[in-house]
Amino acid sequence: MKRNTLKSAKRILVSLFLFAGLSHQAWATPSTTYWTPAVIDIQGYGVGHVTYDNYTTVSKKGPARGGQTFANDVGLTVGVLPFQKVQMEVGFDWLEPTDYPLYFNAKIGAPEGALFEGAPALQVGVFNVGTKKDVTNQNIFQFVTGRSLPSGLGRLHLGAYTGNEKLLLNSKGEKENSGLMAGYDRGFWTVESPEGSYSKIIFAGDYASGDNALGGGGVGLYYFFNKNTSLLTGPVWFNEKTINGEWKWTTQLDVNF
Repeated sequence: MKRNTLKSAKRILVSLFLFAGLSHQAWATPSTTYWTPAVIDIQGYGVGHVTYDNYTTVSKKGPARGGQTFANDVGLTVGVLPFQKVQMEVGFDWLEPTDYPLYFNAKIGAPEGALFEGAPALQVGVFNVGTKKDVTNQNIFQFVTGRSLPSGLGRLHLGAYTGNEKLLLNSKGEKENSGLMAGYDRGFWTVESPEGSYSKIIFAGDYASGDNALGGGGVGLYYFFNKNTSLLTGPVWFNEKTINGEWKWTTQLDVNF
């Protein structure tokens, strides 16, 4: 995934409506599970990740009949710390078509077991750092923790976020700039390769609270063509339909190098 292993790098960053002006803008995220950055993965040192994400309505006959898409997201994320117990990734996204397409993101943290035996992963980060004041600078800070579940039952990710109160609003224009996040993923069909073992298929789902452009979630499947290339597809639903419109179908291509 855009993530490192799951989707190393949703940059989503994933796309969304920015309430200000109800203009199409987009998610510019660090590694993600599906729709949200609620995931404990951080890009490995020296490993780059390119992603291409899109979101569109299904069976709509154009804008006059409810057809709608978010801006297409092309992103790059790179791991920048050569340590095992402390890792960090930085990245940017380019969202088209938008007036201010450039966004930045970064996060730093400790992987599972780094702080002590059995310790959960811990990380802090920022995403949707736009370049136009009070238009795209959502500047959303996040805290995420999580760990692998016993008996191979997947991984659970929990987090919280808070951002620019001038931009993270509900459909009435009221401040709605904080919320909680949760994500889950589990791999199936283990494959051995010269680069190491990996799951050929991964089920993933996540959710973010808040009646704002971020609020919502979805479920879908990643298919890995090889250990470094995957395709995610599935539906996404939103808490604020006035801002984001109806549910959309996403397709996300991710490549590590």
